[in-house]
This record gives sequence, C-alpha cells and structure tokens, in this order.
Amino acid sequence: MFKIKYFLWVLAPLLFSCTDQDDEYINIPLEFKVPSNFPALAYNIALNPPTEKGFELGKKLFYDGRLASDGVVSCGFCHIQANAFTHHGHTVSHGVNDAQGTRNTPAIQNLAYQTVFMYDGAAEHLDLQPIIPLTSIIEMNGDLNAILKMMKTDKDYQKLFGQAFDDGAITTENMLKALSQFMVMVTSSNSRFDKYRRNETGGTLTTDELAGYDLFKSKCASCHAADLQTDNSFRNNGLAVNPLVNDVGRYKVTELASDYYKFKVPSLRNVEVSGPYMHDGRFGSLEGVLDHYQSGVLASATLDPILNQNGKLGITLSETDKTQIIAFLKTLTDKQYLTDKRFSEY
Repeated sequence: MFKIKYFLWVLAPLLFSCTDQDDEYINIPLEFKVPSNFPALAYNIALNPPTEKGFELGKKLFYDGRLASDGVVSCGFCHIQANAFTHHGHTVSHGVNDAQGTRNTPAIQNLAYQTVFMYDGAAEHLDLQPIIPLTSIIEMNGDLNAILKMMKTDKDYQKLFGQAFDDGAITTENMLKALSQFMVMVTSSNSRFDKYRRNETGGTLTTDELAGYDLFKSKCASCHAADLQTDNSFRNNGLAVNPLVNDVGRYKVTELASDYYKFKVPSLRNVEVSGPYMHDGRFGSLEGVLDHYQSGVLASATLDPILNQNGKLGITLSETDKTQIIAFLKTLTDKQYLTDKRFSEY
C-alpha cells in the first residue's frame, strides 16, 4: 500500500507538469521570405502573420469536407496539389452533388502577391475570398453557422483554435485568417526558371528553352509579366463566347461596358501540370493555347489592343516558335511546391 501511495505521489507532479505545458503552448511564428526575384508582398502579412498552429489549422480546414453541405467537397477537392492546386482534367469545377460551375478551377500559388482574386475579381482580400466557394450553391454550399457549430463540438478544432489565436475563439474571422495563413505559405518560387533568374545551382536552361524565353519576352510577357508570370490585370484575349453560358467576366463585378469578357490574367507558373486552360478550360493542351493566339483570336469591342495590331489579330508564331515557347514554359514547373508535404493532405 505504501508503495502505491508513493508511486502516485511521484507521478502526480509529472501529470500536472504535462497539463501546464500544453496550456502554455507557444505558437511559433513561421518564417516567410520573399524570393529575391519576386516583387514586394501585396498581402499585409503583419496583420495576420503565419504561425505553426495557424498554418496547421488552416490546412485542416482546407482539406475538411465537413465545411460543405455534403460533407465531402473540401477546398482540396478542387485544388489538387500535384496540379498546382487546380482540378486537373476537369474543364470546369465540380461541387456538391456533382454540380458543375462555369469556370475552370484557378491555381493556388503566390496569393500573397495578389490584390484581387477569382477570374472576375469578385474578391479583393485574401481573408474574404474563401467565403465565395464556401457559400456557393454549386461549389461547397456551406452554411457558416453550421460550420461554426461543427467546429465548436470538435475537440481537434477546439485545441487548434486555442493554440492558433490569442483569444482562442472559434469564429468565422479566425477561420478565414487560418485559411489565409495556409494559402499565404503555399508559394511557388523554386522552379528551374527561378534558379536561372537567381543564378543558382540547377538553373541551367537549354538552347531551346533560352530561345523560348526570348520569344516569350517579346510575345507574351506584356500580360504574363516578370517572375510571377502575371500582371494581375483583366483582359479580353479574343476567345469565342460560349452562348450557352455567356460568361461576361469582369463586367459581372464592375458593370462597366469596357470590362465585358475580360478575365484575370492567370500565372503561367506550373502551367505544364495545370491543364485544361483558359477561364472555362476549353483548351486541353499548351499547343491548343498557342494555336488560339496564332489564328483563333476574335475581334470585339473590348479585345486587348495587344492582340489587334494594325488590324492583324493575334500573335505571329511559327511552329518552331511554339515548340520553343512550350519548352520554356516547362521550366516554370516547381517540383518542390508540387510535392511539398507541408501542403499535402496526408
């Protein structure tokens, strides 16, 4: 009996010590470095600095199907890491009950360098962007009140919110901030092209790739600018309008006639693995995209002037030009980002 009492007396301080340690968990800040070949951040990271537990919470939310009405369609359902967080092979996004949207799933990469989101710019802050797919009846069809109720009864969420935020509150605001912390960290900056630009080991480009880069700079970089591979503008690139959908693009947000059929210029990073292409996924290959710019551009009132030079529609491209440009585009594939376990579900 004495031995049992003595054992419990010795064990008790250890149990209390473990409990106190857990309660006093220190949420470690995550390092975020802007690559030397990148512009300054657009997202005010000081207002929502990524932390170890904030990132972990955001990742859990990103892959949790319970945020959708069917308990299945998570953010990660349509944003697959191996394909630059796009819905590879799907022309347009698929949501709850296999509902189909009208637009191709955009990539998630380098979002902290952007000021507007979605193909039509419907969201102007990264912290608010997830509300659109979360509540869309053809995407996740989620109910924010139901989501809060679910999280408040989940022990893992209770713990993570408590560790990730000073107030420990399970609120919509904190949920969105956690998602932003995850998405801010999902960066692509280590492709072979990046290493070439930074003069790092592994940044050697072949003769065809360098020729493709020169062609790209003269024929494509006015829209797909600098190292982010986008100028984040909205442009009409001469696509034939699908009459069954009549997606008016940016006009839907601004209601300015000058914005008819304009869509946000996507980044070409990891474009090798993120097909199909264009806002509606109409092209299944990079060859198809370049064929459009060579001979498929249609005139309209809002067509980008770059694609209508002195009455000549499109971009002059030879077959060799196309081959070399595609060779260059493949140097934008960032295998580290595509396989980084920090971003994966499992």
